[in-house]
Amino acid sequence: MAGGSIPHFQNDAGYPAIDIGVKEFMCTGANPPFDHPHVFLDMGDDNEKVCPYCSTLYRYSPKLKATETLPAGCIYIEQAA
Repeated sequence: MAGGSIPHFQNDAGYPAIDIGVKEFMCTGANPPFDHPHVFLDMGDDNEKVCPYCSTLYRYSPKLKATETLPAGCIYIEQAA
C-alpha cells in the first residue's frame, strides 16, 4: 500500500475470523490495554493470514474497502492521549 497508511485491525470481540479489504495490515489483538505487540502482516499471494499473537484469521475480501471489516467494527482507531 505504497503512499498510504497501513490499516490496523483489532478483535476485542474474539471473532474466529475477520474479513478485510486489504492484504497488508497491522493486527493489534484488542484495544489497549489488552492489545498485543502491533504486528505487520502481509498475505502476499494468499487470501488469508493468521495473526501469530492472537490467532485471529484474517480473510481478504475485494468487496470491502480498506477501512471496512466483516463483522463490522474491527478497525483499530488510535485514541488521543
